[in-house]
Amino acid sequence: MQYLKRIFFCFVLLSFLLQACQAIPRYFKDERPNFLIIVTDDQRYDTMQYMPNTQELIFDQGVTFSSGYVTTPYCCSSRASILTGLYSHNHGVYVNEDKLDYKTVVEDMHKNGYYTGLVGKYLNSWDGSMRPEYDFWVSFWGGTVPSYYDPDLNINGTWSKHTGYITYLFKDQAIQFLDKATSQRKPFLLLFTPNAPHAPYTPAKEDSALYQDLPPFRPASFNEEDISDKPESISNKPFLTEEEIVSLDKTRRRQILTLTALDRSIKEVMDKLEATGELDNTVVIFISDNGKHWGEHRLDQKNTAYEESVKVPFAIRYPPLVPTPYTEDRLVANIDIAPTLYELSDTKMPKIMDGLSLVSLLSGTDVWRTSVLMEAWPDRGHWTSVHTGQYVYIENDGYISEFYDLKVDPLEMENKINADEYQSIIQELQATLQKEIVPKIDLPAK
Repeated sequence: MQYLKRIFFCFVLLSFLLQACQAIPRYFKDERPNFLIIVTDDQRYDTMQYMPNTQELIFDQGVTFSSGYVTTPYCCSSRASILTGLYSHNHGVYVNEDKLDYKTVVEDMHKNGYYTGLVGKYLNSWDGSMRPEYDFWVSFWGGTVPSYYDPDLNINGTWSKHTGYITYLFKDQAIQFLDKATSQRKPFLLLFTPNAPHAPYTPAKEDSALYQDLPPFRPASFNEEDISDKPESISNKPFLTEEEIVSLDKTRRRQILTLTALDRSIKEVMDKLEATGELDNTVVIFISDNGKHWGEHRLDQKNTAYEESVKVPFAIRYPPLVPTPYTEDRLVANIDIAPTLYELSDTKMPKIMDGLSLVSLLSGTDVWRTSVLMEAWPDRGHWTSVHTGQYVYIENDGYISEFYDLKVDPLEMENKINADEYQSIIQELQATLQKEIVPKIDLPAK
């Protein structure tokens, strides 16, 4: 009898200890901030007017970067820079087919106790399968889906076809991630990377009738009359035909329609974040991987050094660091996201980093960069650029160099590379470029 009492006592004690262990997360929750990083695909900097919910919930409640740029305006390269804080010539992803072999901030934060997830596009060179540094994974093969409807998705290691509109499917999965992430004591990092407004820019069916009367996009640089001062790969382009102009107008409208559905989806994700009680403890960052031309300089592409390609919408909402909304005019870039995550998550930062943590900028520092390097390896050849926010100096391999004063010529229509009044500035930027392009990491020759 005494023996049975002892067994019963041990059983009761064990049950009590198990209940106490289960309660530990409630009392010892890791108080480091969460992170929600939203990366859109091919979204121009001048399209936020079509995303009123996102504007109100993120931009208008945090800091809007009026001079936000990507250092390589190409999907895979730009996303690799977001994940590493490095220029392309240091992380080695030059074009969409290149694989990223360098360690990412997600890997380090995962090791440092973060619950991690990716919902959407990863890298164009990735096959869509689940990666080990992510606890939650929803993605597709490569960088482009054939249609926004009924995609093949890899969800946590399993491939299957999913019925519905891809933006809404991603939204639902992001909300599922938040349910899982906020039920434990770990802080979380979610990369929400929908493919809108990338080709094939399929609108949601309920939006297909919107913006029928969208005014034509016709800045002075549209189908530019004189492009003889541009590099040969551009200056040889013929005028856009009427058929091409009609196609560009359709593309623009369809891109905007995909942003309409994405805007509703982001609102639902933000509403869910608020419902969990974690909104104000979450660093929300919004950025696009690059822009895209809509006919400026007779172009319909990305991967150029011009504003339409390299300038992107960029904002951060995080009340502990940005208690009062404002617009920041100083120069920031996609390479600044990784070092910001390292600092705010209290994760050891790699010794090699091209970007700067935005924490000091948002804390009111007077010391900040005065220029940023940009570079690309498109079909027309390699170019490098130094951008100061006002001045743009571009070196095109084998072609004429370019210089623009955005204060005087915001549409970059007059190449002033030979203008006497700018020669001292050009010389300074040439020296800066030569310093910045020196690799910090030994990579195979391109």
